Amino acid sequence: MAYYALQTSYTQVGWAALVAAPEDRLEAVRPVVERLGGEIVSGWFSFGEHDLLIICRMPDSVSAAALSIAVSAGGAIKGSKTTPLLTFDEGLDALRKAKGAKYEPPATEIPYFGTFRQAE
Repeated sequence: MAYYALQTSYTQVGWAALVAAPEDRLEAVRPVVERLGGEIVSGWFSFGEHDLLIICRMPDSVSAAALSIAVSAGGAIKGSKTTPLLTFDEGLDALRKAKGAKYEPPATEIPYFGTFRQAE
């Protein structure tokens, strides 16, 4: 199963409901994740652009999207962001594959990343 980070932001009404009756929303979301075939790894309150961060494992991207849609459809959040995550081993595998891909950036007269390629 793949890892995903789900970040959500509450509406004012959502915050008001939690302040009036505090509850562990991680435990409220856990059965939803499990019904979609996933598991919650951990979760945190945060502040800034997003209010909650949940790291979960989901069987596929469709299930991760379904989780985001289901949570968003509840009406207590004003936005969510789902980010696929790679383990470090997967990231290293991706780096090795990228090395073998032998990508060539487009030629430009403007240097970038210390590379200058004369336009032909």
